[in-house]
Amino acid sequence: MVISMKNWWKKIGIAAAFAVCFLSAGQSAQAAGKDCKIEDGVTVGDIDVSGMTISEAESAVEAFIESLGNVPITLRLQDGNDTVGTAGEFGIAWENDGALEEAAMLGKRGNIVQRYKALEELKSNGQNYPLNISFNEDLIESILNSLSETYDQEAVEAFLTKTESGFQITGGQTGHVLDIEKSKETIVNYLQNSWDYGNASIDLVVTLDEPRGNAETLGKVKDVLGTATTAYKSSGPSRVTNIKTGCSHLNGITLYPGEQCSVLEMITPFSVANGYELAGSYLNGQVVESLGGGICQVSTTLYNAVLKAELQVDERSNHSMIVTYVEPSEDAAISESGGKDFKFTNNKEYPIYIEGTTSSDKTITFTIYGAEDRPANREVTYISEVLEKNVPPTEKIIPTGDPVGYVNVQSVHIGYKARLWKVVKENGVEVSREQVNSSSYAAVPRTATVGTSTADPVAAAQIQEAIATGSIDQVKAVAGAILAQQAAAAAAAEGEQPVGVTEDAGTGATDG
Repeated sequence: MVISMKNWWKKIGIAAAFAVCFLSAGQSAQAAGKDCKIEDGVTVGDIDVSGMTISEAESAVEAFIESLGNVPITLRLQDGNDTVGTAGEFGIAWENDGALEEAAMLGKRGNIVQRYKALEELKSNGQNYPLNISFNEDLIESILNSLSETYDQEAVEAFLTKTESGFQITGGQTGHVLDIEKSKETIVNYLQNSWDYGNASIDLVVTLDEPRGNAETLGKVKDVLGTATTAYKSSGPSRVTNIKTGCSHLNGITLYPGEQCSVLEMITPFSVANGYELAGSYLNGQVVESLGGGICQVSTTLYNAVLKAELQVDERSNHSMIVTYVEPSEDAAISESGGKDFKFTNNKEYPIYIEGTTSSDKTITFTIYGAEDRPANREVTYISEVLEKNVPPTEKIIPTGDPVGYVNVQSVHIGYKARLWKVVKENGVEVSREQVNSSSYAAVPRTATVGTSTADPVAAAQIQEAIATGSIDQVKAVAGAILAQQAAAAAAAEGEQPVGVTEDAGTGATDG
């Protein structure tokens, strides 16, 4: 084949032109200068960058991204709770991955023939590079968190109220919670992969929280599963108040299957604002005044009702010293500072309702209602068995800095070790007997705190001699005599009352 000199030099000229671009561009896309022009037929997304330098193309893409920042994006929630934002508020950005540098090198690589073919291919078919955009996920999450604060709503469970005519059912309400993580994934996935750069609406991911219970389920709660009553007839006004307050905090609870009740959580805090007063309670073997004194009679009464209903007992503690309103091992102590709680779980198929009442003749009663599923011929009783009994052989006298004549006596507390048995009978015949718990109660001797402070050496000697006898009754007699002598000598000091002798101050305040 013969090539004319004219055509040869034409091809040499074309090659020279390519060589200039090639040399200026270098051997790789990364070496392309910002002023290197992009050939015709190149687009980035929908942006035509033909004939532009890399710098001009970057400006064009960034201007397009900036215009997208004003496009409204609607985040859709249920019930018409929509929020309108913009792509800019979601932190839209262009991910410059070197596509423009790559585009500038089209037709500038390889030998003359390869470059020629590349340019011809570009003229025929063009070359499109994707417009890679990203969004700030932290900004999106912050927006979703703000939405959830106003949108999220907890489910409201249906509950029962006992009236004179029966149970009244109050319906619940479905709750809804914005799933922030899944909603964020939905937003980012849509905007990066499906968005056409126009106004958009995105459905957020919402989780429904259905309330437990309905009229049909709660309507089955009508049978008495267990009831228990204790008396507090010797209690003073403050202890009576505490028992009534604690009972009111537990009255009216609807407990669903599998739900646990913590009595301590329900009745605390022990404060004046929560309805409690100072009354006697146990502390380190002594009866002391504390807010909520007497509350353990509330938990104990409920404990016995729970046992009879055969609910699941999760946590129970006995008192440090014996109480008198139930048999040994039938008590359930409560102590906020000591970490003692009474917890139980509704292990029934249907909800239960707890009713707590107090009477004018100083009794407290708890009744547990539910749907009875036990056979009619089944009888459950509980038997307290005393294993050991320890009567303190001596008395204890504690001198204090109180004025001479002051004597406060705490009754003796007999120590016990006991256990409680659950006995089940069918048709009057015992079919099972199992131990429910075991309890140990400390023995505490009759104890007197005795005041010894006086400026009268005779009185001081008299009270010390009485203490030395070890007899509380002797101390009481001497203290009474000293008070009588002081009263006679101070007859002129009108309005002053001598400190009295108190016998068995702990009586009627025998729990925490």
